[in-house]
Amino acid sequence: MTKAAAGGYERRFNNVLHYIDSHLNDNLTVDVLAQVACFSKYHFHRQFSAYVGIGVYQYVQLLRLKRSSYQLVFRQDQQIIDIAFDAGFENPESFSRAFKKAFGQTPSQFRKEPAWEPWHKKYRFPDREGVMDMQVEVVNFPETKIAVLEHRRSPDLINESVSQLIAWRKETGLSPIKTSNTYGLAYDDPKVVKSDDFRFDLCASVQKDVPDNRFGIVNSMIPGGKCARLRHVGPYDGMSQKVHYLYGEWLPGSGEELKDFPCFFHYIKSFPDVSEHELVTDIYLPLS
Repeated sequence: MTKAAAGGYERRFNNVLHYIDSHLNDNLTVDVLAQVACFSKYHFHRQFSAYVGIGVYQYVQLLRLKRSSYQLVFRQDQQIIDIAFDAGFENPESFSRAFKKAFGQTPSQFRKEPAWEPWHKKYRFPDREGVMDMQVEVVNFPETKIAVLEHRRSPDLINESVSQLIAWRKETGLSPIKTSNTYGLAYDDPKVVKSDDFRFDLCASVQKDVPDNRFGIVNSMIPGGKCARLRHVGPYDGMSQKVHYLYGEWLPGSGEELKDFPCFFHYIKSFPDVSEHELVTDIYLPLS
């Protein structure tokens, strides 16, 4: 297969994967998805399995269970029976069996003490091309006081730290989720650094310094000044391509110089308020 043909093949499958993301509540049959990919329905299932690594129905169910996982952990007020129906299961029993088969925990166990590392292993799919809208703006970012939870362990455990930050926000009221901004400071590329050396700061904007607390939240600041900004819409696993584009393609031709501060993210629309395909994240590259 030529390079051009291979690229066309990947694009057709990326179209299918994006279609699944945005139609997760629909009846996603092989016939429908084969039409999206412009492949023969007689071969599509085998082609999909070869490309993604699992069958199409298993893939769709895993995405629905992924959404359920976030609802279980970050929507504690939502009943498991409602989460089961939302995932397309006829009853909580069949939902519980499927969830435990996938992750080794029942929904109740996962809600109480989620095992995020084995959970992440279920979502090791091929890198896919995102919606490559590379409209970079140079903007002036205002100096922003932040409360910081320092994540210094495997990136697969980031959701444990997210839960901790959410708990601090709810308990103290110092950074209301609905009226304050949420940021992430990305010191390392999780695909390059060893998991034990991974550094990431989860941040919430605040109006005043945060007192000592049991959560380990500390005070810091995002400096004001010039930044390159690039918007990402969709799953977080597609953001790395845009970060690499900023560093590897945009920056060398821009004439700009980097500030001594890490790349950071502003989570504008995030889990569990919206579905994966509706996530909106602004990527900032600080410039001197």
